[in-house]
Amino acid sequence: MHHRVSTFALALAAFVAIPLGAQQVSAPGAPSPDPRVGLKPGVYDAGEASWNMRLVSLTKPTEKFAQSINSDLAFFGHYVIQGSFDGFQVWDIADPSHPTLRTSQYCPASQSDVSVYKNILVVSSESNSGRLDCGDEGIKDTVSAERIRGVRIFDISDIDHPKYITNVQTCRGSHTHSLLVDPKDKANVYVYISGSANLRSPKELANCTSATPDKDANSSLMRLEVIKVPLAHPEKAAVVSSAKIFEGLKQPKSHGETEADSLAEAKELADAKAKGGYVFTAFGREQVASNRLVTMQLDSIVKARGGSGAPTAGDSTTLRVSLQGIVDKIIAAQGAKQEGDPIMYRQCHDITLDPALGMAGGACEGHGLLLDIRDPVHPMRIDAVDDVNFSYWHSATFNNDGTKILFSDEWGGGGAPKCRSTDPHEWGSDAIFSIDQSKKLHFESYYKLSAPQTPEENCVAHNGSLIPVPGRDIMSQAWYQGGVSVFDWTDAKHPMEIAFFDRGPLKPDQMVLGGSWSAYWYNGVIVSSEITRGLDIFELTPNALLTQNEIDAAKTAHLDYLNVQDQPHYTWAPSFVVARAYVDQLERSNGLSADRLTATRAALDAAEKTSGAARRSALSKLATQLDSDAKGSSDAAKVRTLATTLRAVR
Repeated sequence: MHHRVSTFALALAAFVAIPLGAQQVSAPGAPSPDPRVGLKPGVYDAGEASWNMRLVSLTKPTEKFAQSINSDLAFFGHYVIQGSFDGFQVWDIADPSHPTLRTSQYCPASQSDVSVYKNILVVSSESNSGRLDCGDEGIKDTVSAERIRGVRIFDISDIDHPKYITNVQTCRGSHTHSLLVDPKDKANVYVYISGSANLRSPKELANCTSATPDKDANSSLMRLEVIKVPLAHPEKAAVVSSAKIFEGLKQPKSHGETEADSLAEAKELADAKAKGGYVFTAFGREQVASNRLVTMQLDSIVKARGGSGAPTAGDSTTLRVSLQGIVDKIIAAQGAKQEGDPIMYRQCHDITLDPALGMAGGACEGHGLLLDIRDPVHPMRIDAVDDVNFSYWHSATFNNDGTKILFSDEWGGGGAPKCRSTDPHEWGSDAIFSIDQSKKLHFESYYKLSAPQTPEENCVAHNGSLIPVPGRDIMSQAWYQGGVSVFDWTDAKHPMEIAFFDRGPLKPDQMVLGGSWSAYWYNGVIVSSEITRGLDIFELTPNALLTQNEIDAAKTAHLDYLNVQDQPHYTWAPSFVVARAYVDQLERSNGLSADRLTATRAALDAAEKTSGAARRSALSKLATQLDSDAKGSSDAAKVRTLATTLRAVR
């Protein structure tokens, strides 16, 4: 999620156009009319719609976290760590139908995105109110030695008693972060910081300078900070480099707002003025302050006068008088001179690392970047793209073999309804790129949630992960109050939704922040961090688009831990279930005739009932036959993959 101080248009532009024929396709058998349209609003009694997946459990947050915002997830063993703007909770999901709370750590700070490796837990902190001591009283002073903006590091050797080891402070704080486990370095892990907030004062943290890079080589703008964490001594964690991965990038243009949004903003401004609301001017344009900005500033005013409880009328008057100055300072701290100035947007929101490939995908506000991370301390930009239809490059996902990458666009910052029937399909979507052998990115298509959502539902592309079905590129993805969508992007030019789950809006007549923050596959289930309601766990159900064999094959790719931003490279041990998954795919693609499919399945069944030399002989004979079949197949590569798998089954 990304919050700005106003409703600035974050839309950025590019050189990319949609090739003819590259488009999202409808899945055969998709329900019509779409059951996601018109769902009853509510919190725990909202209407629900699902297709090819089912809700296994919904676990409400504990009382201490009930009024907070749930954020991102990390996994280890049979535990899921759920970040929250008030800290984190650790759930035991050994029984996905009945998750239980193992422990929690109350430690307020936005967004508290989490990553885990062995006994190390890293937690992001960005807001000005975050305290080193994990207190919830906030910080009154603009400059304070009590403030934490960066990452906290915990020792979770004793999961029931997490130990706060240290913190690493950064100039922009850590909105999100990515934890890199370098296969060549067993002694350390590396944390790439994505911080997009306003700069800190150099009086609070030395060397935080807002001078632009052309004026100061040590500028705190337009850089990527790398933290090294020694595993034997995590208390010695420190920033070891600031990579200049943005050098030479040009300023993208803006596509502006939709006509409906422009009219709505004009009405909102008029209503706010008539009712004495909070209005300011930025870059020559009057705007209404967001509820989040107003709440934060009123809270600061109450604390500054030593008060408690709800703000008074006097506090509201104080904010109206001081709001313009507050906004001016925020813009000045960003170093921006005009709306759309690249200095405002040249940071990464999320970086997805793939150590096995030696590459990273950087979703960096105005651009999608491909990075070389073979030297973890000095990442280097390989390629960069921008896009006229993208507003805010938010997150990235590689396919398993590194031949494609998907970037998401968080148009509206996550707190706005951007999946309405009037919204362009290409805005607030995913953009899929192929990666050629020279590591250049080539646009292929867009994917967006196909069911229109209401103006009362914040909805836009957000966090997701691969589902390790061998032979296919399948992903689960969160869309806030658009729910969870599972889609196949094996054909990069024609992505296709194959499963979904959705609820109705939280309220019938008001847009309230909620929905799925992230939806990640982990060892057989999809786990979703529900911003308001708690923790959802889903399982996929077999269907013509995803068979039971394919689901079972995905479950064989077991992980000991998972940080989605440190993307694992999945492998599948040769087995009968993996072979049957390939056979099902060949049936779907018409890669083998009906007779050959029947004969292949019969031969597999017979071979599985044998063992030793008899099994090896039967599978070798079948593989040889498949080698012959491949010569006339429309899906020859898949037939050969099946034959190779059979020769390796024991």
